[in-house]
Amino acid sequence: MTAVSDLREVAYRADRLLDASPAYAETLRLLGADGRGEVLVAVDGDQLLGTIMFAPWSNGSELARGADEAEVRAFAVGPQARGRGVGRALVNAIVDRARQEGVSRLLLSTQPAMVSAQYVYRARGFTRVPERDWSPLPGVDLLAYELVLKD
Repeated sequence: MTAVSDLREVAYRADRLLDASPAYAETLRLLGADGRGEVLVAVDGDQLLGTIMFAPWSNGSELARGADEAEVRAFAVGPQARGRGVGRALVNAIVDRARQEGVSRLLLSTQPAMVSAQYVYRARGFTRVPERDWSPLPGVDLLAYELVLKD
């Protein structure tokens, strides 16, 4: 988990995504460490390339509103691994994981500046759900996306 936490922070800092809320670095580092959710990783030999977290609905969910929904959290690809299809592979893996769990709707939040991530999400079939956009802190606006897996 330490390597995953480090990669997340490096990736988010590389894109200046922690500038508006530096304290989020600690939250990002801890996601999944408590056993809630499932952390998936992409590796090449012993090198960690990227990570993504599958978070089933709970009372603490940010976007999911019921047991048939789940969230994508802490998607990060190390700067050295970008452009190699790592992000696409991680998103495909989390969609497969959600299907295995019988989830009908997979949701995520993304900052407007996360253009590369949004490209990967849209390419996988995620669509915007502006009615679920939210702002956890002043100056931090998050866009919501969803992938409907079954109606």
